[in-house]
Amino acid sequence: MSNTEKTVTYTAENTYLTQNDLTSKTKNVWLVFHGIGYLSRYFVKYFKGLNTDENYIIVPQAPSKYYLKNEYKYVGASWLTKENTAAEVKNVLNYIDAVLEAESIPKDVNLILFGFSQGVSVATRWLASKKANCKLVALYAGGIPNELKPEDFDFMDFDATKIKIVYGNQDEFLTPDRLKGEKVKIDRLFQNKAQTLVFEGGHEVKPEIIEGLTK
Repeated sequence: MSNTEKTVTYTAENTYLTQNDLTSKTKNVWLVFHGIGYLSRYFVKYFKGLNTDENYIIVPQAPSKYYLKNEYKYVGASWLTKENTAAEVKNVLNYIDAVLEAESIPKDVNLILFGFSQGVSVATRWLASKKANCKLVALYAGGIPNELKPEDFDFMDFDATKIKIVYGNQDEFLTPDRLKGEKVKIDRLFQNKAQTLVFEGGHEVKPEIIEGLTK
């Protein structure tokens, strides 16, 4: 008896969340990728301190839902796993493109790309794939995928795009060895142009950090 793994293509549906209104007063559009275990409707609360007239927040929803803590009560989500990663990355990128197509973002606003924890891997993969012109790329407490290469970011104008790396000095997931490895990747991919912001704390999102990113 033998097993054969096969592939099919089908149409799927997924939600995403927006906060505030996209109007003529909007200056910044944030494309935000949450970390593992979150749902977009809970993650968006960290952005409530931003000026509501000037900032429009788009929070895609990671597709793979699961129950947290084996209690079958609270639900979280994951973007990707090590299983069939290449296909899952393709699916996620197609979903993000569909979200942006639905939103029809004006060309005269500042696009801000934000990823937290696992969301960093999604944000950087999307940036490399889409080659989007961003005003700011904020990578918060996460790792950059090893497959990304400097040429994936050759399109970037580092005078026009700020790169900010954010993490807590007590983050249990960012060991000294991992931080050293991430710094090598960051310097190589972003031509030593990234700014690092280290705060007092662990693996957590601090709204005051978010509010200061555009200043």
